[in-house]
Amino acid sequence: MVGEDGSQVGIVDTAVALQMAADADLDLVEVAGQADPPVCRIMDYGKYKYEQAVKQKEARKKQSQIVVKEMKMRPKIDPHDYGTKKGHVIRFLKQGAKVKITIMFRGREMSHLELGRKLLDRLATDLVDMAKIEAYPKVDGRNMTMVLSPLKEAIEAKPAYVPKHARPRPDAPKQEAQDEEAAAPEKAPKAPPKVTRAEGG
Repeated sequence: MVGEDGSQVGIVDTAVALQMAADADLDLVEVAGQADPPVCRIMDYGKYKYEQAVKQKEARKKQSQIVVKEMKMRPKIDPHDYGTKKGHVIRFLKQGAKVKITIMFRGREMSHLELGRKLLDRLATDLVDMAKIEAYPKVDGRNMTMVLSPLKEAIEAKPAYVPKHARPRPDAPKQEAQDEEAAAPEKAPKAPPKVTRAEGG
């Protein structure tokens, strides 16, 4: 058994160990049940659980969840399509995700791998201010791949979460106008127009 202060108490009968824990107003916790004999410790179990939960929470904060997005292109991509796909890659990088660029070759295009390499080099050059090459271009079957990872300064901060009840309602101005109209004093009804009969008519 291990004492409250971490000292080795030695082999103790279970009943005696329970009594010692009760006298200290603490718990007797088994910390190594596989040992022979099993190892127990006198501690505040509630406090121990709380400290473990805090440690796990801190560890999760330090862990960065890595997201990898993929963007596929053809070696003879249209300039407009290239601009569109580059825009998607920029959006992924700003979100903090890594991007795997895949150039897909078909048929005789496999004899012109340099076209895919030029396309990947062009994309890396266009995005040099916001991304770095993590995995350089390599051929994988009928594909050529490259991985870009975002630079820290390129990642946009996520907007702070605003609870639903604190968000402005789209119909708020309309509702305010209705409230003002209801609060306005009632107007006196207009008198009906006076009709005069022309003489000699």
